[in-house]
Amino acid sequence: MSTYSAAAIAPPNIAFIKYWGNRDEVLRLPVNGSLSMNLDGLWARTRVTFVPGLAADTLTLNAQPQRGASLERVRAFLDLVRQMSGLRWAAAVQSENNFPAGAGIASSAAAFAALALAATAAAGLEMDRAALSRLARRGSGSAARSVPDGFVEWEVGQDDRTSYAFSIAPPEHWELLDCVTVISRAHKPVGSSAGHRLAASSPLQAARVDDAPQRIARCRQAILERDFAALAEVVEQDSNLMHAVMMTSSPPLFYWLPATLRVMEAVRRWRREGLPVCYTIDAGPNVHVLCLPEAQEEAQRRLAALEGVQQVIVARPGHGARLLEEENA
Repeated sequence: MSTYSAAAIAPPNIAFIKYWGNRDEVLRLPVNGSLSMNLDGLWARTRVTFVPGLAADTLTLNAQPQRGASLERVRAFLDLVRQMSGLRWAAAVQSENNFPAGAGIASSAAAFAALALAATAAAGLEMDRAALSRLARRGSGSAARSVPDGFVEWEVGQDDRTSYAFSIAPPEHWELLDCVTVISRAHKPVGSSAGHRLAASSPLQAARVDDAPQRIARCRQAILERDFAALAEVVEQDSNLMHAVMMTSSPPLFYWLPATLRVMEAVRRWRREGLPVCYTIDAGPNVHVLCLPEAQEEAQRRLAALEGVQQVIVARPGHGARLLEEENA
């Protein structure tokens, strides 16, 4: 095997405090900080091989050759790695994931975190977690959070060097479960990158951003103290705020489907009745229902019975990006 080849795996993450909007589109510097949890058992697995004589970068996703915008995005990212390493060869990139892509389950976060680690390893670069997080951010903002382990905070920072993600607690700190409630596997018509560019057009965005540090502090404390009631309150508020910004952008973005609202209403009702559950929704129709272990079986059963729910995938807190040593041997 070529010494210019490496494979890595990375999880998607679910944001408790959302990232929506950039103050620098090229560097993907966010307008506010965010907090998330990496999801164990869900992954993007990527191999990067730099090949002498290869005419141009190639990308295969789930065994399907990719062209157009997705290939160009990966090519631009590989250019960053080539600039850092001095390597000039084109690369063959093979990637696969075991969860729906482009449906609001952070597929790009997992993909670019895995790509960042595999590409730098293949190019012979040794980077610490902060540097990897910064690099992954250039491909997809939320990919910065899929590099560290467990519960993760992405610092808003002042510039490229200071905006990166770090772990605030390991996966074993709190067995908080995410019941990923799949309502649609369809690729969303407006991707997150395009949505970020619309955020500033909403009159609500400034208020959302101004209050973000307070929500981050509340959420961080809830995670560190394992306080589910406090977490539920701030997580649902933050999710609602982001979608309010989306719905009031120009043009507006409506990611919710009827079943999305059905799940949200049910989750709020169940919590009032004593079941420890809450919801959060990324840029898509699918709902992440967070719960404690003692509520998992009942929450999963109730969610699966709701009209419009196709599947419920349960994920625990997980580790971040890592090299697949057995495949690199």
